[in-house]
Amino acid sequence: MFELPSYLNSKREQINSYLEKCFQAAPESGRLIDAMRYSLMAGGKRLRPVLCLAGAEAVGGLAENALPAACALEMIHTYSLIHDDLPAMDNDVLRRGKPTCHVQFDEVTAILAGDALLTMAFQVLSRAESIDSDNHHAVTWLKVIQCISRAAGCWGMVEGQMRDIAAENNTLSRPELERLHALKTGALIEAAVYSGALLGNGTSEQIDQLETYAGCIGLAFQVKDDVLNVEGDPVHLGKGVGTDALRQKSTYPSLMGLEVSKAFARQLIEKALVALESFDNRSDPLRAIANYIIDRKR
Repeated sequence: MFELPSYLNSKREQINSYLEKCFQAAPESGRLIDAMRYSLMAGGKRLRPVLCLAGAEAVGGLAENALPAACALEMIHTYSLIHDDLPAMDNDVLRRGKPTCHVQFDEVTAILAGDALLTMAFQVLSRAESIDSDNHHAVTWLKVIQCISRAAGCWGMVEGQMRDIAAENNTLSRPELERLHALKTGALIEAAVYSGALLGNGTSEQIDQLETYAGCIGLAFQVKDDVLNVEGDPVHLGKGVGTDALRQKSTYPSLMGLEVSKAFARQLIEKALVALESFDNRSDPLRAIANYIIDRKR
């Protein structure tokens, strides 16, 4: 029987080991590297890189071949958290149970640490083809770079964040809210699964099904985040709760109510699991992660 906790622990060890190697290759240590490492190695779920590795395995590929993409995704995600926490954005003081980067260091250092992590991500991606044990053609890695850069920028996460800020003190319609979160949260999750499947040599049919899966869990993840911001435990979350209401943000609970939001998240997960029906037990990690997303406490 598949056990998700042991799988997650194993993959997190792989990811953290690879991330440490990336820092070992840095030219010198100092305040900037310290701030980058502080935020990147502060823990966290590692959901996006784990999904990338699981996507590769689901189509019969090797997780190791997707490690550069997985770790680049975590660098991009962490940079976005550093910047989101800044006083000019969400002005949060706690992240992953620790002081946020600008609190631990200072605002300027946090901005530069975020910039540097984003840049390092593409350095890691661009040299991955030379260390790929399956000798993926460079064109495959270019497709991965294109996918991740699109998901991270003005066609994805950054545009989603812009819409999120613009929506404060405004009421969004449900389609507007879904589009916002498809950009802000879903795009990078979809890029993670897609990149893993591509690097695992998945067929076009497999990749299409995995994209459906990823789209559903990406939205479900955000719905659950909204729910946790209402009723979560700050000790488990490692950050404050009730902040969405204070900022007068449109959220699923504010639009649909708490119980309807929970039911909607479950419906999304059920749709994600249907998309995996044609896959064998190598996609069990993806199935378990889908359920974990809405059962999680943080």
